[in-house]
Amino acid sequence: MAKHGHINHDGRPKPRDPIPGELDRWPHPACLDEPEFLAHCEAIAGRAGGPGGQNRNKVSTHITLTFRPTGHAAQAGERRSQQENRAIAAKRLRIILAVEHRVSVPKGRGLAILDLPAGSPLWRSRVHHRRIICNTDHWDFPAVLAEAMDVLADMGWDPRRAALMLDVTASQLIKLLAQQPEALAKLNDERQQRGQHALKIER
Repeated sequence: MAKHGHINHDGRPKPRDPIPGELDRWPHPACLDEPEFLAHCEAIAGRAGGPGGQNRNKVSTHITLTFRPTGHAAQAGERRSQQENRAIAAKRLRIILAVEHRVSVPKGRGLAILDLPAGSPLWRSRVHHRRIICNTDHWDFPAVLAEAMDVLADMGWDPRRAALMLDVTASQLIKLLAQQPEALAKLNDERQQRGQHALKIER
């Protein structure tokens, strides 16, 4: 199995020294840092509807973010400030991209069973003893989800094969997708198109 470094106080492995020639991050738009991601987005403000009183309706707090390279879009308007709604829309947009937009798995990604680097540095920082540790509210979650979906696609949507690539168990991979129901639905849709049975989360 892929080796981990020492453990941080929060239970996550400390990042190891980089391997020459490896990628700094996974090449998916959901893996961009916040300033770079927003630089690729078009933001349109509008007036928020629904409850909140006259003051809310007078201010253009509703935000629609469109990721220009792909055309995917997301909206938010439940908060009272543009800044808060922009952050919510950005997270929703990154989740949409993680589920719907695929990139090719970079060449040279190692098989964990051969003790080679499994996944990106971010992915490895989120894996501890083959368990995925990432709260859905964290900025990293869409990036982790995107990487898992890309590897699943590369492995024919077979969680067992993808899990070997990513140094996690197949059940952990399925649980990750189940935290975002659209992701699990996408996995099952792809599997059914290939004549494979649908997968369910283990309770």
